[in-house]
Parts: sequence; C-alpha cells; structure tokens
Amino acid sequence: MRFALTAFTTLGLASIALSACSTSEAAQEPLVSPILTSEEAKDTSTYAQPEVARVTHVALDLALDFEAKDVFGTATLDVTAEDDADTVVLDSDGLRISAITDADGNALDYTVGEHDEKLGEPITVQMGDARQIKVTYRAAPEAAALQWLDPEQTAGGEHPFLFSQGQAILNRTWMPTQDSPGIRQTWEARITAPKPLTVVMSGLSGGDPVEVDGDRRAFSFKMDKPVPPYLIALAAGDIAFRELGPRTGVWAEPVMLDRAAAELVDTEAMVEAAEKLYGEYRWGRYDMIVLPPSFPYGGMENPVMTFLTPTFIAGDRSLTGLVAHELAHSWSGNLVTNSNWRDSWLNEGVTSYFEGRITEEIYGKARAEQEEALSFATVEDVLAEVGADDPGTALHQPDEVESAGSEIVYDKGAAFLRTVEQIAGREKFDAWLRQWFDNHAFQPATSQMILEDMQANLVAGDEELGRRLKLREWIFEPGLPDNVKRPNPQAFAAVDKAAADYAASRTPDAAAWQGWNSAERLRFLSKLPEEMTAPQLAALDSAFGLSDSGNNEILFAWLRTALANRYEPAVPVAEEFLSTVGRMKFVAPLFGTLMDEGDWGQPIAKRIYAKTYPSYHAVTRGAVDRAMKQGA
Repeated sequence: MRFALTAFTTLGLASIALSACSTSEAAQEPLVSPILTSEEAKDTSTYAQPEVARVTHVALDLALDFEAKDVFGTATLDVTAEDDADTVVLDSDGLRISAITDADGNALDYTVGEHDEKLGEPITVQMGDARQIKVTYRAAPEAAALQWLDPEQTAGGEHPFLFSQGQAILNRTWMPTQDSPGIRQTWEARITAPKPLTVVMSGLSGGDPVEVDGDRRAFSFKMDKPVPPYLIALAAGDIAFRELGPRTGVWAEPVMLDRAAAELVDTEAMVEAAEKLYGEYRWGRYDMIVLPPSFPYGGMENPVMTFLTPTFIAGDRSLTGLVAHELAHSWSGNLVTNSNWRDSWLNEGVTSYFEGRITEEIYGKARAEQEEALSFATVEDVLAEVGADDPGTALHQPDEVESAGSEIVYDKGAAFLRTVEQIAGREKFDAWLRQWFDNHAFQPATSQMILEDMQANLVAGDEELGRRLKLREWIFEPGLPDNVKRPNPQAFAAVDKAAADYAASRTPDAAAWQGWNSAERLRFLSKLPEEMTAPQLAALDSAFGLSDSGNNEILFAWLRTALANRYEPAVPVAEEFLSTVGRMKFVAPLFGTLMDEGDWGQPIAKRIYAKTYPSYHAVTRGAVDRAMKQGA
C-alpha cells in the first residue's frame, strides 16, 4: 500500500508541473517589484536596508532531518544594490551560519548583530561588488516557523510530519533573507526528505522527485513571481493528491483525503467566481493541503498551496468561507501586499470583503448576509470592550499603537469596503477594486496609497461622493464612522427571536435547531444569556448535541459558554478538544476563559496546558502564554 500511495503522490506532482507549463502569463510579469521609500511604507520589523541593497531572488537547497528535527543546506541570494554599496543586511533569528561566500566560492566577511527578542538579529555581509551570495547554514534550534510532528500526532499515525508557518516574521528562523512584506522576491528550492515522505511548497512543482542516496528523494519548486518572503512555505509528510478541477486540487494524509476532497468540491467554482469579480487568477495552480490539527491558523494563503486546518471540515461545507478567504488572498495580500504589518488590513480586511463576494456568488445572498452579520457583531463587541475612541480600533496602526485585535483588521476592514460599495454603487466599486489589483499587481502598498487611489479613481472629483464616503476617517481614525453599512436586520430575525424566547423561558427548541444552518446556530449561541445554571446547560447540550458537534466552530462556541459558567461536564470535552486541536483561534480563548474563572478554572487550565503544550505550534503557544498571564 505504501508504494501505491507514493506512486499516486508522484502523479499528483507531475500533474502540477504539467499545469504550470501551460500558463503563459508568468513571463509577462515584472521580476522585480518596487521598494516603497515613503515614511509610512517603512517596515520596522526588519533589519534590512532595501533602499541600499535588496534581495530579489532566493534559491534554497535544503535537507530535512526528521530525527534531529533540523533543516540545513544553502540559500543563494541575488542582490540588487547601488553601485557603491558593499554590504547587504539580512534578517535572522537564531540561524546557525557556517559560511557565506560569493558566486565563485570566495569567503565573505559577515557579522551577526545583537539578538532582539522580537526581531532576531541582523546579518551584515561584506559583499563588495558581488551581487550573488551563498549562505551555508542550519535553521535555528526549535525554529519558531517550523513544527515537527511525531507519527502519533498525525492522522495516519505511521510517519512524521513537518510544516512551516512564516507570517508575520517567522521565516527568518529557517532561512536567511530580508524578511519584510515590502521586499518581494522570486524563489526556487530543492528540498530532500527521507522516503516515503512527500514535500510540497508554495511554488509550482518542478516535476517528479529524484532519488538521492538511496533512501531520500529531492523535490524541486519554483515561484517566478515576486512574493513577500512570509509566503515561502513547505510541508512534508505522508500525503496524497486529489484533483478537484482543471487547476485545483488538494493534498492530505491518505486517511483524510476523501473527507477533505468532499468538503472542497466547490473550489474550482470559487476560483471562477473570483475571476469573474476581479480579474484573472495569476498564479497558475490553486492547490491546498489539509494539515494535521496542530496547524495554528484556520488557513494560510501561501501561493499555489493554501495551508488549511482540518477543523474546517464539518461534513456539510458550512465552514468553506475559510477557503473563499484564502483564495481571495490570491488578489488581496499575495498580489497586492501591505508594505508593513501596521497596514495589515490591506491584506485581511480587503480579503474578508472579497470572501463575502465569493460566498454570495457560490452560496447565495442570504448566506453572505448572515456571515456579514456575524462578522459585524465582532466589531461591535470589540468597540464595546475597549471603547470607540481607542486608537487600536483604527485600520492603520502607528508604530506606538497596539491593534485592538483581528476583529478590527479583518472585520472592520471588510465593513469599510462594504460601506464604500453601498455608497458608490457596486458597479463603480467593483471597477475601482479591479483596477487597484491590476495597477498594483506584485507590489507593496500602504494605507495612504489606497486612500489616494480611491480619491483619484473612485471619487474622481465628485466632492459630494468624497464627503459621503469619509475615507480618511475610516482608515486613520478609531471607531466606526456614522455612515457604516449595517447588516441586514432580517438576516437573523428568526434566530434572534428564538434566542430572546430562550432567554425568557430557558427551554431549548430542538426542532428549530435542527432546521438552522451553521451561521444561524452560531448566532443563537452568541445570544445565550451570560449566566446559566448547570441544569440549563445540561438541557441545552442534550437538546442540541453540542458536546458531540462535528462542527468545530459550534463546539468552540459551546465550550466557551459552558466553561464561563463553570459547567463541570464540559471540562473533559474541552480537555479532549484542546488536546487534539492546535488552532490558535480556538485554543487561546478557551484557556483565557478558564483563567478568568479563578480558583475553579485556573487549576484546570494549568493542568491541561502542561499536557498539551508540546503539541502546539509556537504561534499558538505564544497566544496561550499571553492568555495565561493575563488571567493569572
């Protein structure tokens, strides 16, 4: 069986290579994107000085060592620099450098600067007149971008697994480059891994793997379009491929493949819908990999290979808004990228709006309006918690201000664009957004740039329209402007009435629950009374089957409510959930809820975290650590 699976994955790689060869737009795209030098474009999360010397291409030749949990090899960097520039500064976070040479193998002097807990350390290379340098290195010990999984942590249970997660600045823990979203780079890679494991990356495959040293195989990849370095990603494990459409497919562990493919059956239609809205899909393939459950995010929009958590698999495609979101990043985020992380809404807010439009095209207006209402409610919750005048609720974040949370970056950003669409009209708005993607393709952008673009190409001299849109207020000021487009109040009218009835009677209506979709169920759970008794919670769980829900969003919402009310029967369910799921969105809030419950919840949280800590990615551990500290 193992040989058959290996042969099948090889066919999958070959099909990707064939598809890559059929695309023609790659040669037409610019190989070098501009560096923005305005003050608002500068990235304080990098040591690089790209206006002096910048990396334009990365060639990796790396080996994966699963026994030592190590990545090592070389990175050859092409550098574009001023004629008199003789140094280039790279980002590192614990990389173990053994040599740096020029293209002819001549040693180059370099220094590794002082380590910063957040940024790592700069590597300053005395390159002279060389414009290609080769770095021989090993990844940082326990590199934060990488998660190595033992066989028992996978669905198949027979082989180890590795995946990377680079956003925002974690890729500097496993590759030397200039790790900034504003410094776009093309790249290629040759990765060797032990048999029978298969490697995939966020670039188009170079074809069938090549045997190396008898017990290893080499996989090759290429990304010929300049991308921000956080989008360079890899995964390796016992995985197989299933075609979904002419340019779409999914990778997963063999035991997960049928379920994953069934959940993702609408993917090709989503790509077509996205193209209809905002122009050609420019990346050739759109494939996905469903990773083991320790993956810290819902999804990561790595080009041509979206990384997905298995927690989106509900059996009824009710959570595939996640896929629409990651696909939309192929335009907003991957094609046009925030120059620095203070403007993250340019990636995530625009994408969240785009996601809603794809959802409307595929699943209809009613579902899109319900998901819009759920999204908008999270913004209102944050504003109620921190205050509408909190500087962290502005879309653009100055350096000294901490964002009020993802609800602002994602959901307020989406609300902004929905408001602009409503006031300007969908046809005019769509024409503007399409030209924004076209005219800034493969380039970085800032909040100031999108403001000026809207004023020039959307408002276009219409002073009355400009006043009504309140663009600057939306982007640079806190809170919600008074012109905000609010969700359709009818989207959840029946559910909200049912929630009000339940709050009055505390009698669950199992028949109504059975007739609701996932969004309606989540809405109902969000409207539950804050204080509930154990008998009331038990009746709710029995009527709705909440503890046994196969929908992870619903199970999470239930567990937060149950734990906040110190419902003992929910503790083993929560422990099982926290032991098998590593998605930060679920894990950190559940630990936070337990910590908020003082003498009852804190011992439970500490006991569970002591057991689950090793299974979490560094991103999730960091979020849980913060939740544990805040609640203590």
